[in-house]
Amino acid sequence: MLLQRLARTSRATAAEPGRTAKTGLLADCLRELGPEEIPAAVALLSGESRRLRVGVGYVGVQDLPGPAVGATLGVRETEEALVRIAEVHGKGAQAERHRLLSELFGRATGEEQEFLRAVLVGELRQGALDAVMADAVASAAGVPAATVRRALMFRGSAREVARTALAGGASALDGLGLELGHPVRPMLAASAPDVATALDRTGPAGLEWKLDGIRVQVHRDGDRVCVFTRGLDDITARVPEAVEAARSLDVRSAVLDGEAIALGPDDRPRPFQVTAARTASRQDPERLRAEVPLRVFFFDLLHRDGTDLIDLPAEQRWAALAAVVPRPLRVPSVLTGEPDRALAFFQDALAHGHEGVVVKDPAARYAAGRRGAGWIKVKPRHTLDLVVLAAEWGSGRRQGFLSNLHLGARNDGDPALEPWVMLGKTFKGLTDELLAWQTEQLLAREESRDSFVVRVRPELVVEIAFDGLQRSPRYPAKLALRFARVLRYREDKPPQEADTIATVRELARIAEVGEG
Repeated sequence: MLLQRLARTSRATAAEPGRTAKTGLLADCLRELGPEEIPAAVALLSGESRRLRVGVGYVGVQDLPGPAVGATLGVRETEEALVRIAEVHGKGAQAERHRLLSELFGRATGEEQEFLRAVLVGELRQGALDAVMADAVASAAGVPAATVRRALMFRGSAREVARTALAGGASALDGLGLELGHPVRPMLAASAPDVATALDRTGPAGLEWKLDGIRVQVHRDGDRVCVFTRGLDDITARVPEAVEAARSLDVRSAVLDGEAIALGPDDRPRPFQVTAARTASRQDPERLRAEVPLRVFFFDLLHRDGTDLIDLPAEQRWAALAAVVPRPLRVPSVLTGEPDRALAFFQDALAHGHEGVVVKDPAARYAAGRRGAGWIKVKPRHTLDLVVLAAEWGSGRRQGFLSNLHLGARNDGDPALEPWVMLGKTFKGLTDELLAWQTEQLLAREESRDSFVVRVRPELVVEIAFDGLQRSPRYPAKLALRFARVLRYREDKPPQEADTIATVRELARIAEVGEG
């Protein structure tokens, strides 16, 4: 199959507001694939990026050759090319990745290039991720959607589940259970503005410190230990501390969920980017360990000595965890239904330099890969007044509205930067009413557009809540907002009163000094 077919399917899927129609378009495409093409096509269409991280960001996919005249690229060869690019490391890697990416883009038509750009920077807007893709695989294979979703929970990778479903049907999918050495998609947390609100949803609950580290899933099978990230990447060789922690436990086999984090001499967390850089580095792990030691803390146990625990209520998993993992290796926690005690625990977490707490329902099963109601995170709020620089057209129920906002701070004197300095994007926090209003307001300020983005005059100020700042080579000031969301538009503020890049840099500096 040509890549052009996937690109057109993605565009058609994005244009369909209804989930049933999206599922049908994707399923039709999957049925046309040969067995050897299925994994590559599903990885590309679903936005699954585990094997497609090629070391380029938003800027890196702009400076590439123009489109080819005719469609010649195949689906499988496209993914193979991206995998080769992702495997380039070491001295001169950036230049070599750019050369290989230029070769690939030079063979792609305009619509194929647009599709590839969206895949590479994680901005597919077709609404076909996870649940919709699972339904499409089920439809194409003629198996129950629930069977596909459970297999996806255990395998994490849509590419493998699709290949199994289309080749062997429901009986083959039934064989995809929890397997040591094979990562499970992590359970995610919803949000609440405060601890009392979270407790109203859960009732008496377990509260845990929310550590600002790297999510790790650790599998032990005898002496063999594998460590996976939230994105299911294998980082075992980079985190010897996690390997040693797993081997220290009195078990034959286990699957543990937890966090790896860099702490300072006072046991306060170092800035997030310190942990991120340490766990991302492929350099000598022992040298890095001496320079930036990691601590590992576990908060869940999904398997122990041949018995899967993933379907048990949380309180039973916690009891099993406490029986296996000593307190110094467990995330600090408390079980309470009293708002005052919960608030004190939350404040204690903040006093120790951590992000907040996660409130967990004792009856909740482990909802792998989903942001279920059983876990609720509570964190203090940071805000900035930023200017909207551009917006992207929405999909699904947001089709026809400008949704994903490009956010910028005011440059107050740095000659190396443009007058407005982009810090990230967000489509979160927008009500239907606000979507309609901002679409009208932004179109009235339109300067230019392409099929995806409308660029506007920098006039609208929006108050943005965010969880922190992180170092990012993707943006011009090398800083990016973490988990940004819209609170309100500040019609009372002209753009000249928006927060400056100097303010943003100072916030990042304070965070590094205060938490490092």
